[in-house]
Parts: sequence; C-alpha cells; structure tokens
Amino acid sequence: MDGKSLNVVEEKLNDLKKILPEVFSEEKIDWEKLKAALGEDIEFREERYHLNWAGKSEAFRALQTPTTATLIPDKEESVNFDNTENLFIEGENLEVLKVLQKSYFGKIKMIYIDPPYNTGNDFIYSDKFAERREDYLKRSGTKDENGMITREGLFRNSKDSGHYHSNWLSMMYPRLFLTRTLLREDGVIFVSVDDNEVHNLRMLMNEVFGEENFVANVVWEKKYTRSNDAKWFSDNHDHILVYGKNKENLKFNLQPRSEEQLKSYHNPDNHPKGKWKATPLHAKSGTNITPYTFKNGITWSPPTGTYRRFNDETMRKMDYNDEIWFGENGKQIPQRKSFLVDVKEGVTPITIWKYKEAGHNHEANNEIKELGLTGIFTNPKPTKLIKLMNQLSTNNLTNDIIIDFFSGSCTTAHAVLDLNKEDGGNRKFIMVQMPEPCDERSEAYKAGYKTIAEIGKERIRRVINKIKTEDEGKFDFAKSKQDLGFKVFKLRQSNFKIWRSDRIGSKEELLRQMEKHADPLAKEAKIEDILYELLLKSGKELTSEIEYKDGIFWINKNEIAVVLEKFDENIMKVVITSKPEKLITLDRLFQNNDQFKTNTSLQMKDAGIEMRVV
Repeated sequence: MDGKSLNVVEEKLNDLKKILPEVFSEEKIDWEKLKAALGEDIEFREERYHLNWAGKSEAFRALQTPTTATLIPDKEESVNFDNTENLFIEGENLEVLKVLQKSYFGKIKMIYIDPPYNTGNDFIYSDKFAERREDYLKRSGTKDENGMITREGLFRNSKDSGHYHSNWLSMMYPRLFLTRTLLREDGVIFVSVDDNEVHNLRMLMNEVFGEENFVANVVWEKKYTRSNDAKWFSDNHDHILVYGKNKENLKFNLQPRSEEQLKSYHNPDNHPKGKWKATPLHAKSGTNITPYTFKNGITWSPPTGTYRRFNDETMRKMDYNDEIWFGENGKQIPQRKSFLVDVKEGVTPITIWKYKEAGHNHEANNEIKELGLTGIFTNPKPTKLIKLMNQLSTNNLTNDIIIDFFSGSCTTAHAVLDLNKEDGGNRKFIMVQMPEPCDERSEAYKAGYKTIAEIGKERIRRVINKIKTEDEGKFDFAKSKQDLGFKVFKLRQSNFKIWRSDRIGSKEELLRQMEKHADPLAKEAKIEDILYELLLKSGKELTSEIEYKDGIFWINKNEIAVVLEKFDENIMKVVITSKPEKLITLDRLFQNNDQFKTNTSLQMKDAGIEMRVV
C-alpha cells in the first residue's frame, strides 16, 4: 500500500484502456478515435498518412529561428591546437548545428548519433523555443502555478507529462533537419535507437531525408547474455537506422571476409585458379529446367521447383575448365567451383550485426576501463560498432569528416582515431557535446569531472596518449603520421552586440540602443575569438589555415585577409599587393575617418578585392 487515496478518474481511464486501447495516444484520450470506436460517423480532420505530434509547429519554429551565438577557441583544453583538424565543440547541439551551417554545408561524409533513448527519464535537450510557446507549455504541463517554466518540464521527459513521444520528437526534429544540410550528396547518417521510438524515428527520418533515401534498419546485438530476470523477453538488441542524403549517390565499402568465411574455401584437387568452394548450379527463379549432360557422362537436372542457374554455353565452359565438382568419388550431385579469385574483394554488409563483429555493451565498458575511466560513464557504445560504420561509409585515402553531435563519452572520436591508426587514414572528427552536469553522487563527479563534456575530452586525450605510447620505440618510418590532436571550441554569445528591436518601445530606448551600438563589439571580446566568429560567418571551416603577419591574419594562404587591430596606409598597401579574394576588417579601426574608409573601399574595388567592414 502506498497510503494514497483512490484516484477514481485514473481507475476509469485504466478500465477504458483495457477495453479500447486504440483510442489512447500518449496516455490521453483521442476523442475522434473514441467517437469512431463507438460507431459515430465522423470525418477525421486530417486524413493523410503523416507524422504529427503536439509541439511540431514549435519545433519547426525552433529550426527556423536564427542563432546569434558563436564558437570561441579554448587552446588550454585542446591537444596540438595549431596543427590538428579534429574538433570538439562544447555546447547545446541545436545551436551548434546552426552555427556550423555556413562553414560545413554539404561537407560531412558520415554522421553517427546516439541520442537519448526515450525511456521516460532521459535527458532531453532544451531548445528554448522562447516564452511564446504558451499554449504548448500549458498543454505539456511545463509551467508551475506561478507561470514559471520548470526545469523538469524543459530538461526531462516523463511519461506522466502526457507528451512522452511528442517531447522526444520535438527534440529530434530540428536537429535532423539541420543535420541533413551538412551531409555531402554521397553522405550517410546512422542513428541508434531502441524499441521505444524506432517506429516514430523511422517516420520522422522519412519526412526529413525522404522515404526514398532509407537504406536499412540494422539490428545490432548489443548483449551476448540472456537476462533471465526479464519480465517478458530479454532485450538483446538496438536498432540503427541508416539514411543517405541522396541514396543514388551513396556507395558502401565491402566488408573484409572473416577468417570463418575464408575457411570455406579449399583446393582439394589442386586447381590452378586456387581455392574454391562448391556452390549450387540451380536457382529459385528462372525458366530453364532442361537436363544437362557433362563430359563425364553424368546427366543433371535442377531439383523440382528450381531452375538452372546457367545456360548450356556457360555450363560447357565450366565443364571443360574443370570448374565443376562431382565430389571426392566423382559421382555426387555436380556443383560449381566458385573461386576466391573471382569473387568480390569483400562481402556485402547485412542488416543483422552480431556482437562478434560489432561489439557489445560489456566490451564498451572494458574499453573505458582500459583508459582508466572505470565507472565514469554508463552505457557507452563499443568502438567496434562505430568503426564498422566508418569502414562501410568512409575512405582512408580522403579527408572524410565524421560528426557526432550527441557525442557523450566520445566513442566516435575514439573509433576514428583507432581506425586511422589501423589503415593509415586521414578521417577527421567533429564531436559536439553539451556540458551536461554530472550527478554529484556519481563516480564521474567524485573523480573530478563536473560535466559529460569533460569526460569526452579526457577520453580523447587518453586515446591520443595511448596511440603515442604504442608508437614509441618504433623506427621513424614505422611511426604513425596521423593527426593526434583536437581543437576545443565552446558555444558562447556573439562577440558583437545584438540589436534588440524587441526592446525598443520609445524614443529614449531607441537612442539607448543606438548609443550602445556605436561600437558594435562587446567589451569582453578578444581578438582571437572575433577572428573565429568572422571565419564562421564567412563560411570558412574552424580548421582553416591561419597565419599572422604584420598585423594581418591570412586565411588559407591568400583567400581572406582579416585586419582586427589597426588599419592604416601600410596595411592597405600590403593587402592590395597580396590580392586576397576578400578583406574583412572592423569599422572601429577607421576611427570615424569616413574619407579614409571610402578611399580604402574604392582602392580594394579597383584591385578586385571584396571588402567587408563589420
């Protein structure tokens, strides 16, 4: 007994649910479905096949709302900042995805995400749809009696809220939309999910990526043991939904044959073509069922209900080239010798990934343990799983970029670093993780990690140190030449003051805003932070080559000249002589000398240099 009084309404709803479960949606009665179930002749408001949920419009507005945020570098937390092309971005991922749109549009080869599984108490990212979401907040019960937005409502998803699926879908919707724009035309996305939301996620991704770009629903065997204490079934699998940006442009690499697969190839008759295995001469479909007589006099017909796989000419060729096997005694049912040299170099991936080839949860925990992070992170994915995705979808000969914007403990970064070490690849990773606070009672917090982001960064550092240690003692030519570093960036407010028209209600307020924006730079803005914000706004990657010389930042050799400290005749002459594609500088550097600014603009135009003053 829990000491609570009987909730009559709840009891009635439970009774109704037993009789008419089909009229409930997210623990609430769908009145249209109830009327239809009771025989009333009604016309449903929307009679088309689509996915809809409470809050979808607000989620779409969250997608469309532009961001004024930027990313600032943190060299102290980075490894080999000046020479690496790997990134770790600390910040709320919806905002980060918006910030990255211009610089990484259409550049990502592979995306893997492992979003929070919707179990009813997982972390749900706050999208800050703004306080205009009054109706939605009332419906979802995320405001207290004083009208204040509750932390529970914004950050946690509970089955009791009545919008159990809707909240999760609203969280995923804008992120997937922004993700699609980052993918290359031959790009692919893998999304881990469990049975709670796989059906909804499939429909959501059909809407975002297009049903025609669905590739596969991979079932991953995440556990190798049976849970005998499970109430119904032992849950031993997760799903991985796979979609292409444009499936027609998507090509997967073949998987290498396993030792077990290679064991089936032998050469008992010392055939000059080498190892082979016996395969049937018949097929399930076809039209030819006529018998065929081989040169040794044996006549063969396809079994009843099957058909010949090869025509007479092909059969003759195989027969005279000694490519038919009649068994050790020469009298068994004939089979074709399928030679290893004739088959593809690898095997086509299948949709069931066994733990032996894709890893399992226990293995993932052991990997954390080997790095000295025991008990720090729960339920990580094994690197073997992410490496398999990378092996299928990326190329070790190109600088393919992989992004994971629910990076957690950074298994994806670990997998990319390990795979590059194994095959000499030059893949680059971008990890995005919100600084979600660790529970103060957790082992992670006790070990000094205040946020999940700190754990992810530390794991990458330890993986890099491990690879470096393994390289020690090798001759120079045998040492790894891979990128063993990562730049850390953090989501912050813009270095430029934001014009707030929503706060202008009088002439005095307008004058205050104008006075405030006489100098558009924020007081605390640092030169390096401003530089990276301007790079992002110019569509340049965070890993662009930067050289500072004589007061000018040169981006990617001679693409852009950025002047942030002072601007005079000498600077102008150097820029004109160097002829970059674009010049970016600050309005404050002209010190209200409009004549000098106009003259500079004209000279840049004559030199064919685009000039942008901010």
